[in-house]
Amino acid sequence: MQVLERSWEVVDGVNVSLRLWDTFGDHEKDRRFAYGRSDVVLLCFSIASRVSLRNCKTMWYSEIRRFCPDVPVILVGCKNDLRYMYRDENYLSFFGEKGTFVRAALKSDLVMPDEARAVAKDLGVAYYETSVFTYFGVNELFENAIRSALIARRQQRFWMTNLKKVQKPLLQAPFRPPKPPPPEVKVVVGSYHQDIYNMFLSQSYTDLILVVGITKFAVHRFMLATASGIFQRLLSMDFSDLGGRSSSESSMVSSTFGDSTVADFNDDTEYLIRNESRTQRVWNHLKRRSSYQSIPLIESKSSSDQYKELHHQLLQSIRLVQVEGQRGASTLQTIVTLKLVSSQGLYQCLRFIYTGTIDKECGNMQEIKEAAEFLELPQLSLLLSKPQRAEGNGSGESNPYVCHHIKESMERHCIGNDYFSDVTFQLDDGQMKAHRAVLVARCDVMRAMLSGDFREAHCNVIMFPGVTIYTFHKLLCYLYTDQIPPISADPMKCLNLLELANRLCLLRLINLVECRVIEDLTIISQKETNETVDHCLKLLEPVKLHNAHQLAEWCMSYLCVNYNIICKFSLKGLKALHLDNQDYLREHRWPPVWYLKDYDYYQRCINEENKDTRSSRRDLLNDDNDGCLCFKGVFSFFLGKSRRIETGTGVYGDGSTIENQIFNSTVNSINHIDLEAEIDLNL
Repeated sequence: MQVLERSWEVVDGVNVSLRLWDTFGDHEKDRRFAYGRSDVVLLCFSIASRVSLRNCKTMWYSEIRRFCPDVPVILVGCKNDLRYMYRDENYLSFFGEKGTFVRAALKSDLVMPDEARAVAKDLGVAYYETSVFTYFGVNELFENAIRSALIARRQQRFWMTNLKKVQKPLLQAPFRPPKPPPPEVKVVVGSYHQDIYNMFLSQSYTDLILVVGITKFAVHRFMLATASGIFQRLLSMDFSDLGGRSSSESSMVSSTFGDSTVADFNDDTEYLIRNESRTQRVWNHLKRRSSYQSIPLIESKSSSDQYKELHHQLLQSIRLVQVEGQRGASTLQTIVTLKLVSSQGLYQCLRFIYTGTIDKECGNMQEIKEAAEFLELPQLSLLLSKPQRAEGNGSGESNPYVCHHIKESMERHCIGNDYFSDVTFQLDDGQMKAHRAVLVARCDVMRAMLSGDFREAHCNVIMFPGVTIYTFHKLLCYLYTDQIPPISADPMKCLNLLELANRLCLLRLINLVECRVIEDLTIISQKETNETVDHCLKLLEPVKLHNAHQLAEWCMSYLCVNYNIICKFSLKGLKALHLDNQDYLREHRWPPVWYLKDYDYYQRCINEENKDTRSSRRDLLNDDNDGCLCFKGVFSFFLGKSRRIETGTGVYGDGSTIENQIFNSTVNSINHIDLEAEIDLNL
């Protein structure tokens, strides 16, 4: 009973009970039984099989006409979705798992709409397409099949008034494949924090040593100066002349690090002075009265070493020492002695400066908090003031806000500025300064160049041809912060950066540049211009040379979707591409050629139907005016009304005007009332 209730359909105001009979292939008896009771026959074939269409024409249609000579037949193309899904990866992988005996559909197997329509025209039947995967045309097919059956029955039972409202089967609109989504761009996971932490552990190219008791920490001046306020003031002082004392220098240091309260030095300082100034100055000259606010200056054992004691609650002394570098070159080493902080607290502060994290196994948070206050690290103090945030940070995951602050400070002080830099790059249009430690830690090619036996390892100025300041600045931003600033949409600037990233084997930088360029092109594409198409045509082939394959794939996808725009406005750029790329664009264009042909045929059919409808209604008006005079006034009234409405109306979706719709509905209603009245009278 439920099956019978669900089989009821209402089409054009007529209730129909629809039942489907499927013929079972070779079972001829069952087919003959189904043929004898059928009102309409759906002759189905697979769009992915030309053989099935050929069988419909040569075998099945002749059998249908032998058993059902007067029954309407509809040719149905199934699996309409395979016209665009035969290249889908999920579809191909599904058939790959089935084995060698089941294969996916090929392009050569597909039946195009014009080919199937030509067969339907030869057979003299209607043609529809369906897809149970996308549910395209399923309801439309059954509605029009019911209309075909009702029209055939109306010819046999012309006296049934309820069948007069049934219209002829409608023309099916062509199926447009869905717009392919743009390819997803993936970015390689970076190792920025680990690289910077390894730079801290390896102690390569360090120029500052912090001494706490008997523990020494070799660090980089530019890292401490960008994060700590006290070290930024200390290391920015001029130590070029440490041999003399001046009131200006004394006042500067006094205002910077506080006033001294005693003139006598502590035991450690006196021990250092006694051992390091045996031949230069007498001890009594260094013991001055307490009211004198100067910093005692002495010379170390080597004549090139310089020493200064600092009257500060944290900083005890500073020493400048000439040491031999890794390549035999003499470099200036700064040694700062600290007090009032523990070695463990200082280590955690240094780790926070480099990586933005602290060790989760460190138990004494109070020492770290005191060291952070002395070193003027507000971000670490704020982090430690909230225990939950400190514990989460100790798990090894850096706080995004803290990392952003550290990277922003490094970009502001270190990139493009002579801020304790130790290497200079000579570029095509100028010079850029950098720090060897960061370059070696973040780039393997730079590590091989600066740490190996190359000439660049011994030079302070490195020649870097083929690179501009703009491009090298973007490279330094990535090396120092693991990010890149906005990139100009100019294809040449983008290509220069991709070329440099590919030369230095920085895959993550290539991915970041691809993301930036795609974001800019997406924003430009929202404007009603062809600028994005021109950029994609210029970038498509060059970016492949620099291993920016994701950007090339995105450009190819965008050009395929906008192929019609290319043919109209950028045909010269299209012809400049390689022949393989041109063939790919023609093959994967959207909408495809078969849809454009089918849509053009649909529009022509709609226009012809509208012409026929207008001419038939015009003839009907002329016949009615020349015939009986009973309704002449009524028709004149509606005709005048429709002409008055015509000036302010448009066209319906089916192509007919509002004038035709109003006039047609009025005439039908009048005729319908009169016929019913006449039937009632006869009854």
